[in-house]
Amino acid sequence: MSEVLEIRNGEVPLHVEVDGDPGAPPLLLLHGITSSGRTWEWFVPRLAERHRVLRLDFRGHGRSGRAPGAYDVAGYVSDAAAACEQAVGGPCVVMGHSLGGGTAVTLAQLHPEWVSALVLEDPPIAPADDHAALDDNSLIEAFRLMREMVPQMQAGGMTVDALAGLLAGMPTAAGRSMAESVHADAITATAASLLDLDAAVLDPLLERSIRPVFDPHHPLDVPTLLITADPASPDCVARPADVARLTAASTTVEVVTPPGATHLIHDELTHRDAFAAAVLAFLQRVRA
Repeated sequence: MSEVLEIRNGEVPLHVEVDGDPGAPPLLLLHGITSSGRTWEWFVPRLAERHRVLRLDFRGHGRSGRAPGAYDVAGYVSDAAAACEQAVGGPCVVMGHSLGGGTAVTLAQLHPEWVSALVLEDPPIAPADDHAALDDNSLIEAFRLMREMVPQMQAGGMTVDALAGLLAGMPTAAGRSMAESVHADAITATAASLLDLDAAVLDPLLERSIRPVFDPHHPLDVPTLLITADPASPDCVARPADVARLTAASTTVEVVTPPGATHLIHDELTHRDAFAAAVLAFLQRVRA
């Protein structure tokens, strides 16, 4: 059973779940926007065989506290840094999906003392001045719908099972329903996360006031595994030009792009196993 840690980042309480041997190398897992640490539950048993695994809920997400007006990159990076300082106490491997991946790479650049290696799953790594990075991304419309519907579902007392049933029939970027595209546990984790969410986390994204802060001119000196969605997928976030900038900033970046993968690589029926294999092999190389 997971150990639960409650830490604080200033006035914001943060929820961290911990699994694995306390003496094993630490691995911090970061989720995407609107998600929570639950998104990694399927993977924790395998990761915990060789690592002390810590799952952080960002501010406004999961079981962490709310931070109105502070849902920005600086806030999320400070949450990750607080987890490293208070729950890890030293450098660790940081793995993140989407927002979590963008946060992880920024953490490595701004606070290299906390990061020994990176695993990035389709992260936002566009330059900070790229104001149109997500303009044609299908995720934006999904986020607009979530911003409207999540508060209504929460106020109406919708249950996780009821929302999971609704989500199962929703279309994905691949053109199939969620039930046909992703694992059942991913649908349940998404439902639980949405019902815990402060939907205001989406406002800076929808208003285009939140910007990636990856600096392509700043060296990235830690071993890095970058797993991206297929550029042909309408919800791909790590675009080829962005990937090129990241690889130009470092000689230690390995890039994997599963054909046909959408933004939800680690949840997909067709790509989860390959995702897990790539991550575990990378972690083994880092340990060696």
